[in-house]
Amino acid sequence: MAAFSKIKALLPSLSSSEEKLALYILNSPGDLRDLSSQKLASIVGVSQSSVIKFAQKLKYKGYPALKLGILDDLNNVETDHQKLHGRIAVGDDYETMSSKLLQSKIAVLNQTKNLNDKHSFAEAVILLQEAKRVLITGLGGSALVGKDFSFKLQKLGIAAICEIDGHAQLAIASTLGETDLVFALSESGATREVVNVVTEAVANKTPVISLTKFGDTAVSMHAQVRLYSVAEEAATRISSILARTAQELVIDMLFISLMQTSSKRRAMLEKSRTVVSEFRNY
Repeated sequence: MAAFSKIKALLPSLSSSEEKLALYILNSPGDLRDLSSQKLASIVGVSQSSVIKFAQKLKYKGYPALKLGILDDLNNVETDHQKLHGRIAVGDDYETMSSKLLQSKIAVLNQTKNLNDKHSFAEAVILLQEAKRVLITGLGGSALVGKDFSFKLQKLGIAAICEIDGHAQLAIASTLGETDLVFALSESGATREVVNVVTEAVANKTPVISLTKFGDTAVSMHAQVRLYSVAEEAATRISSILARTAQELVIDMLFISLMQTSSKRRAMLEKSRTVVSEFRNY
């Protein structure tokens, strides 16, 4: 259930009581095996209701579900969790550097997959299928991922637009309506330009799909469908690489899901491949 990823993503926005719980769980996850919500609250120094609210903030129904998620994650705490924090040093040789990068990417892919659920993906696929136009908004590395996604959607016959310039994105958003769609990419969920586009979309009653870090963000709070990606800030030297890796997994899963649900789109993709292949033979 990617419980550790959820907790780390929410750390900056937690209240004092929630932060105490988060740090205790991250530092001593195994202790939860023998702790009821009442005992956990007593050890940490918060109320029992704070424990329940903390679990719900992480999108669990209650403490038992959170506890199960933490214990499930313990099987991977010494693999994915540490791999994600494997810093690449200036003095690392080729083997060390490449191994650290590979392990970090694998960890990010696993955690991103676990952060998302099939119901959200199904809803996102429906919105993408039904949209007259799809505006993909994002800046920096997210814009590169967005451009890739627009190419993929276009090959399936979906009218997707992805401009790199934030002002152009906002201008296009002002022309959208209820039959269109905005796909918002922002690892932090707080990119000003992306927030502006999403706000404009909401004003025009245009549906929004967000792809951000886990939790309530300025971008995701306006989205009909929330998708999540993982990229730890601790690994600063490769954080942008990991962010794109996580985002690419999500858009590729959406692309494949769209193909699976439509024989017409599979035919369009095959036609585009054939046309390009014939052109290369000239």
